[in-house]
Amino acid sequence: MPARRIVLASGSPRRRELLAAMGVPFDVLVSEVDEAVDEHNGPHDVALRLARRKARAVAGRVPDGLVIGGDTVVELAGRIYGKPGDALEAAAMLGELAGRAHQVVTGLAVVDAASGELREAATTSVVRMRPLGADEIREYVASGEPFDKAGAYAIQGLGRRLVTSVAGDLDNVIGLPTATLRRLLAHFGVSLPAPAGQEEARG
Repeated sequence: MPARRIVLASGSPRRRELLAAMGVPFDVLVSEVDEAVDEHNGPHDVALRLARRKARAVAGRVPDGLVIGGDTVVELAGRIYGKPGDALEAAAMLGELAGRAHQVVTGLAVVDAASGELREAATTSVVRMRPLGADEIREYVASGEPFDKAGAYAIQGLGRRLVTSVAGDLDNVIGLPTATLRRLLAHFGVSLPAPAGQEEARG
């Protein structure tokens, strides 16, 4: 178990659950950073920039420890999708993603609050969504699930019924690529238990 204090700069319940499943004791301090997406930059740049801003904002409020910032965006045909602002925007996003493959990019930034040292990385997965009818989209939007999710769907919830395939890290699509985070934390001397089954696979 890590001896250093870990702070998650996110109010996302999905990130909290995934971090807890890694066996990491941590505190949560929400960054309150504006998450508006700048579509003039690529998805990796957007996700990493927001992750850095979140981590640095919280690192400035704590005396020490490692602060984790994360941000997830969806990209399709050069357009970047963040979280929908309302039901109409959510329905429009889903209509555009339906029947096509899109990228899900999560940027992670880890900042040492005491020294200011930063390590960051972006992880990409490819998700294919099946064709969706207008009634199905309306029903899913009415569930309320899309509203705090990049791309307007939650693959770990009802949204899994919309998806036909995932290439890459599923945790990344949920919002916290745990393998990437392990590597970033290891740079700061934080060693975590291997995921279940990993040691057997190596044998």
